[in-house]
Amino acid sequence: MRKILFLKTILITAGFALLLPLQARAQLAQPPHWQFDVPFVPTPYVVIEEMLRLANVTPQDFVMDLGSGDGRVLITAAKKFGARGIGVDLDGELVAESIEAAAAAGVGERVKFLQQDLFKTDISQATVITMYLLPGVMMRLRPLLLNLKPGTRLVSHDFRLDDWNPDATTQIRKNAFLWIVPAKVAGKWDMKFTLPGADSSASAHSITLELRQKFQEVDGFARFDGRHAQVWGSRLSGDRLSFVIVDDRDRDHEASLYFEGRVSGDVIEGSFRRGTGNTQTVHGWRAVRAAP
Repeated sequence: MRKILFLKTILITAGFALLLPLQARAQLAQPPHWQFDVPFVPTPYVVIEEMLRLANVTPQDFVMDLGSGDGRVLITAAKKFGARGIGVDLDGELVAESIEAAAAAGVGERVKFLQQDLFKTDISQATVITMYLLPGVMMRLRPLLLNLKPGTRLVSHDFRLDDWNPDATTQIRKNAFLWIVPAKVAGKWDMKFTLPGADSSASAHSITLELRQKFQEVDGFARFDGRHAQVWGSRLSGDRLSFVIVDDRDRDHEASLYFEGRVSGDVIEGSFRRGTGNTQTVHGWRAVRAAP
């Protein structure tokens, strides 16, 4: 009996669909259409707090939330971490709701919410950017993110930036990914520095450094006083570059040179340690990007 009733229901529904005008049937067949590029799905508060912790947000930070929804990420950043910031969203109703929520939370003077396209928003003032965006939107945004000031922290809920590997990942209920915008270091650099000689007098030396770069991943090789030298343990975090070259001028007294420096455009400056333990010495170094 239930089978007969079920078949009758199917036949009646099918017959009703045939009676609909062609345009109405076409509309029924179409998949649902989102009004915006990214539908609003609120991030759980425990995930928000983990994202902000992962990005090491402080009162000195200016946080920009791209696709800010009901404002909860930015309001939490202001209320619990002391940050200032701006949230942008295309949905005017959510923007209005965010403004009211910020005022109710007592952080209305620290945060601002704007109804506008995130791709038309100036994000250069951000020290931290938070995102819960679909992968296609993130990939459209990636070139803009890579051009931000080195050291800017980017943190995303659930979605990655394709082959740009995150600097850190955590999973507390949901995935949170952190990227630190890397300085552009690919190319040739000319370095000058001094080292103590066998008689303790300082002698001048030079290294030509050639670096290859894929986002924050760096490797390369060098020429130390004209001789080939391997670059070991290279690491780039924001504008901070470190690597090791072995000083093998005297094979009986080889020592590692541990370089650390800050990248500022076409100049890298810092210090390096020669050797370890009680024989370690510290020296300054400076490298200038060579003309192409």
